[in-house]
Amino acid sequence: MNSKKKLIIVSNEKVSIFENKFYCDNIDMKSIPEGLNENFEVLLISKKSQITRSHVINAKNIKPVSNIFNFLLGIFRTLKDKKNIYLLISITPYTFFAYLLLFFFGRKNYVYLRSNGFEEYKSILGVIGPFIYSIMFSIVTKKSKIITCQKRLTMKKSELVFPSELDENWLTNLTKPSLDKPRLLYVGRSRVEKGIFSLLKIFEKISMDVELSVVGKKERLKEYSDKIKFIGFINNTLSLINVYDNHNILILPSFTEAHPKVLDESLARLRPVIIFEEISHIIQNRKGIFVSKRNAQSLSKTIKFVISNYLNIQEDMKKNKLPTKREFFLQMVKILG
Repeated sequence: MNSKKKLIIVSNEKVSIFENKFYCDNIDMKSIPEGLNENFEVLLISKKSQITRSHVINAKNIKPVSNIFNFLLGIFRTLKDKKNIYLLISITPYTFFAYLLLFFFGRKNYVYLRSNGFEEYKSILGVIGPFIYSIMFSIVTKKSKIITCQKRLTMKKSELVFPSELDENWLTNLTKPSLDKPRLLYVGRSRVEKGIFSLLKIFEKISMDVELSVVGKKERLKEYSDKIKFIGFINNTLSLINVYDNHNILILPSFTEAHPKVLDESLARLRPVIIFEEISHIIQNRKGIFVSKRNAQSLSKTIKFVISNYLNIQEDMKKNKLPTKREFFLQMVKILG
């Protein structure tokens, strides 16, 4: 007899199916179901993608659906068991309607806030974005139990967690970087709020000898293809570590972030990180993160400073106390019960 509690994870992220396997682009949609499946009987309900995504989700009970009606129907079918636990990932139109359904039937739920929706909606929709998000936010968080990776994401009572993908592989066998010239690395998705398009426009104006590599999809960045090196998606942890080790600076150009995992991944490999002013709040007590203005002159100056002081920066970075994947899931399991 299965003694595990059933956890229904509800997400707006897209999941594709190929050869009876499930794929996603967002690493959280891989990591969270896999990690929580050890303590819960997990069912993931998400949007269905017609495009094959990058990361294989090693979980069996996944239901990608093609429209909002089937999305809500999938949740409705779980309501007969009142013991089910519901975890909504972020606040989006899909998870907003999911919340309304759960509220109507008197089901308690958790909401995991991974990023600042006000800032994300502003970067995508302009001035109307924060207004739309504020309506959903105020309704969803009124009765939900909130889990967040940064207290600034909500003024309401919440449980704080520290997301991480770091394990022993990330923290051992450190390598020395080549410092003959700046080799910048971007790891992330090609979305406006992630700042990659802004970065590439800045990069075109930089005159110094510097390389930029992108881990992610190339399609939306084709017009810049002669300016950057595309590595593509990487599914293997050791291969991704090798990519970090082959570069000497990670650049995180996002307009909004809460607790970016790539930041800790780079710091774990003793590779400094450059960010822009909009997300300076993520530094907290971490060593090895440098803030640039969002223009070519300031970015060039910051890059030169990091390369010129690299070894001293690395010594300072060794003082960092970084969260681990195991610690994150112990926190989540304790909260979800």
